[in-house]
Amino acid sequence: MKNSLLELYSDYLMSSFAQTTATGLSQLLDHAVSHDQITRFLGRADFTSRDLWSLVKPTVRSIEADDGVLIFDDTIEEIPYTDENAIIAWHFDHCRQRTVKGVNILNCLTVADDVNIPVAFEIVRKDLLFCEVQTRQLKRHSAVTKNELLRQMLRVCQHNQLRYRTVLTDSWFSSKENMAFIKVELQKDFIMALKSNRTVALSLEDKRQGRFVRVDALPLQENTVLPVYIKGLSFPVVLAKQVFTNKDDSNGVLILASSDLQHSYDRITTLYQKRWNVEVFHKSIKSNTGLAHSPTRTVRTQSNHFFASIYAFFKLEQLKLKHHLNHFALRSKIYLKALQASYAELQRLSA
Repeated sequence: MKNSLLELYSDYLMSSFAQTTATGLSQLLDHAVSHDQITRFLGRADFTSRDLWSLVKPTVRSIEADDGVLIFDDTIEEIPYTDENAIIAWHFDHCRQRTVKGVNILNCLTVADDVNIPVAFEIVRKDLLFCEVQTRQLKRHSAVTKNELLRQMLRVCQHNQLRYRTVLTDSWFSSKENMAFIKVELQKDFIMALKSNRTVALSLEDKRQGRFVRVDALPLQENTVLPVYIKGLSFPVVLAKQVFTNKDDSNGVLILASSDLQHSYDRITTLYQKRWNVEVFHKSIKSNTGLAHSPTRTVRTQSNHFFASIYAFFKLEQLKLKHHLNHFALRSKIYLKALQASYAELQRLSA
């Protein structure tokens, strides 16, 4: 899938520092491509994970490995001034601890050799309308949960014969259904963070007798692992307790569950540290590829703009390898060149 208009539009997202519009791109190209051509391109067909895979597949094949990782996480980008629809809806943002209007995207990245490549994505669709009894207000609900979307995306990765060994997620995706699907059906491994109220049995006999305790009550020491049975799972996992320091100098605790019983504490924490790459990805698509900087109004054009933003991240990642600069440094170089061109034009007009 090599689309010349997609290449133009994604380049425009990488080089623009304001709202990205069809008119703006047409003017940038001296009207070599018309406003209507760009609008028709964004509204012609739905770009999906299948299209993304066809674009990134050659690069993935060159770096993938049997012991690779897949990272899943979702992000919410606030878009407060756009009309509400199935994908621009109200979502609870756990980082801000409040409900915001915007887009919620579940992403899947593969990481190898300091290269982060998005291989699948799903935009959360709140396509079911209902009336809340207490407030009598019309609200939206998703027909498919994010955990179900994660399993669908894993099936797509399996269909694409993507090579990996371990799935990394935070505690929001550590459901027993996801764990069983990854370990039993896909025959892969996972490392997931657990919430403190999850219950486990310390032995198979305790599991059979129904003796479960909360993970925050376990005698789990740092730098050690503990084999346990998570309630609802047929297979054992090992737990690792990681203590870290927050920005405000307070201590945080992370309980990690690994389905590979041979993993040591260092192996579990080293692999899970790669999950941070998806946070870098989310920051870049919001800051460097104009995720929310489009005035598109329909579900299809909005979805296709988000797709182009994710693809633009992949193109920045290729430039990162070529020039040995991170995304923000690359954008700074582009911005400096734009300022220099603006200053030169001002001097010409003044003369």
